[in-house]
Amino acid sequence: MDLDGSEQDPVCVGREDDIKKSERMTAVVHDREVVIFYHKGEYHAMDIRCYHSGGPLHLGDIEDFDGRPCIVCPWHKFKITLATGEGLYQSINPKDPSAKPKWCSKGVKQRIHTVTVDNGNIYVTLSNEPFKCDSDFYATGDFKVIKSPS
Repeated sequence: MDLDGSEQDPVCVGREDDIKKSERMTAVVHDREVVIFYHKGEYHAMDIRCYHSGGPLHLGDIEDFDGRPCIVCPWHKFKITLATGEGLYQSINPKDPSAKPKWCSKGVKQRIHTVTVDNGNIYVTLSNEPFKCDSDFYATGDFKVIKSPS
């Protein structure tokens, strides 16, 4: 993946009809494994492995937290927003005994990719954002989960 700002070509990963039925799919885009979600009429793509410990996000559940749809990592229950890749956590003010927990952001932790639809085909374009993202560590090498055909 180029992180120097150069553009990646979009890759066709499947058909719109298929992902609307399954609500998710996995793909390899320019040697990077991604998961694509179809949730409430919108498409989202991100690195397939959780930024925290490499958990398989394609096996997680989608839940809303504070009005934001998130994928919940099946390994350690880390919550990642579908739209931005932010990690969410609950916090309270320990000096206020009546404080209610509120959802806060850890910042962008999971790399998000662009999904486009053209003539019924789903395309993913890898992020070319130059910042280092925690999920980058698990996006290559020994952590691959999609098996290549032999």
